[in-house]
Amino acid sequence: MSPTEVTPSADLAGAVLTIDLDAVAQNWRALATRGHGADCAAVVKADGYGLGAAQVGARLYAEGCRSFFVAHWSEGVTLRDHVGDAAIYILNGLIPGTEADYAAHRLAPVLNDPGQVAAWSAWCTEHGAHPAALHIDTGMTRLGLSQRDALVLAQNPAPLRPIGDLLVMSHLACADEPDHPLNGEQLDRFSGIAARFRQWPQSLANSSGIFLGEAWHFDLLRPGVALFGGNPVPGNANPMKPVVSLSARILQIREIDGPLTVGYGATHRANPPAKIATIAAGYADGILRSLSNRGALTLAGHKAPLVGRVSMDLITVDVSEVPDTVLEQATHIDLLDAAYTIDDLAADARTIGYEVLTSLGRRYHREYVGLPA
Repeated sequence: MSPTEVTPSADLAGAVLTIDLDAVAQNWRALATRGHGADCAAVVKADGYGLGAAQVGARLYAEGCRSFFVAHWSEGVTLRDHVGDAAIYILNGLIPGTEADYAAHRLAPVLNDPGQVAAWSAWCTEHGAHPAALHIDTGMTRLGLSQRDALVLAQNPAPLRPIGDLLVMSHLACADEPDHPLNGEQLDRFSGIAARFRQWPQSLANSSGIFLGEAWHFDLLRPGVALFGGNPVPGNANPMKPVVSLSARILQIREIDGPLTVGYGATHRANPPAKIATIAAGYADGILRSLSNRGALTLAGHKAPLVGRVSMDLITVDVSEVPDTVLEQATHIDLLDAAYTIDDLAADARTIGYEVLTSLGRRYHREYVGLPA
């Protein structure tokens, strides 16, 4: 018998993660508006970037989203019950021999090599048309048909005819750097190849790609991190609404009246007088260890620097500058909010907002704002 997973109440949880689905919906609508007539999908892989693919998918389906992308077959199966008749594309592609598993849940594999094309075509020939996407690599050099293989298929598209609905797509490598020359090179490559498959809809733009301009939009936009509040235009003001806030419990406040070190490795020395608060969140909860001795949290509007190493379950912050009247009433401290966003935390941790979102732990009490009726 597997152990029963216990979801903590807000009163018992070490931290409370609030996910604003109204903000997700607003972000999706804003991105769709920028599409100049292109449809707008939603990438909800990795459990909706850590925020709950079922909840996010249901809300976006209610808003009118009809195309979703996930990485794995299992993610698509989980999502299916929450997005009605929407198309669900599996980015990691088809494992030959598992075609029936995809068809049973109406999942569309993203075909990444000639072998996958042949396998899906053979299945559809025998069992009837099932949708798919054809991924053409234009510069990521990761998944996708090489341009040579794509040209061979364009010259002999017979394997594609049994499939039925098909999306032709590629993926941008440097869209968050708008001046990077690879953006234009990938656009040219995709435009040239896609013209040979013009009978099918086409997709190129990810979150940042949407902001490169209309030429990158084609028929379907594929935003991911921007839906969840990540900045798709780094170095500029974030046009997206913040989606997450995280408040963690203060377990203890210590008054330091002598020169003491704090945490594992004694990497921080508290100079008296000082006050150190111990907080119920650590790297097991997605507070990355690279934040050790970096960044600052907020307590009732007052900054509290993170000091010492981040440990598995705990962090320590210096609350010496927080008024006693605030400390006497405080039970929680904000780890993420509108003033200190996932991108701010990522910058302090020397990583990216994607890692911050997808690392958010399962031990939090989760509260959703704007769940569909």
